[in-house]
Amino acid sequence: MDAPSDVGTPGPVEHRAGSPRTEVLLEALKAAITTPGEHRLFRSGKLSGLFPTRAGTSAEAALVAVQEGLLETVRTETRGKIVTEWVRGTPKAVAFVHDHDSPKSVLRELKETLATARGGVPVWMAEAKAEVALLSARFEERAAAMLTRLDELATRVEAALRRAETSGPVVGEQVGRLVPWAVEALEYLDRRRASGAGGDCTLPELFHAVRVKCPELLLPAFHDGLKRLHDVRAVRLLPAIEMSEPEYAIVVEGKLVYAATR
Repeated sequence: MDAPSDVGTPGPVEHRAGSPRTEVLLEALKAAITTPGEHRLFRSGKLSGLFPTRAGTSAEAALVAVQEGLLETVRTETRGKIVTEWVRGTPKAVAFVHDHDSPKSVLRELKETLATARGGVPVWMAEAKAEVALLSARFEERAAAMLTRLDELATRVEAALRRAETSGPVVGEQVGRLVPWAVEALEYLDRRRASGAGGDCTLPELFHAVRVKCPELLLPAFHDGLKRLHDVRAVRLLPAIEMSEPEYAIVVEGKLVYAATR
């Protein structure tokens, strides 16, 4: 890989919001999915790359991105002792950005902050009583009001999280029977748009994203289902200037299409 050889192989990685590695990883993945196509893994001089350096946090984040399948290697170039790796974003990158850089993830972080703050209020209140006994009544009143406010906010955040978890594309009963993987396809297109991915979703990308949850899906059934979703206006099928995998293209209404959007 293009990362330094002295970076150890990590086990299961915990991605904490706000951590330096997660922030570097998010910026790189957003750049990869916002501009489709291949990208240099590391920046080199004036040449752009997804990660700024080959050392430290940047190298760790790059290693995690490749090992977790968020970026896939397209090609490598060797000049002397330097190996340059070219990569592109995968559907997993879209999901990662959506889960870690979306209103839902912000709400989760706010909920955790509220829980921590609420747990610390009784300790703070006891210390305040010990230090300023004469003002204990005032402190208790303010603390109670603060707890009430935090409880109200926590309730609202919980309700918002439930709405975010349960919201999703609605598919008619008849279409759902004919295209059993319709919800997976529409959810991926929604997550892709919410994550800021650039360009229209190509049919190869959508096919591989759906097959993550529906591995038995074959290309002819995928094409047939896309036409049905297009007919009910659940998706819009579009032509593409370049087709790297023409076997995924289909003819709809007399036009050769290669991309889909909501």
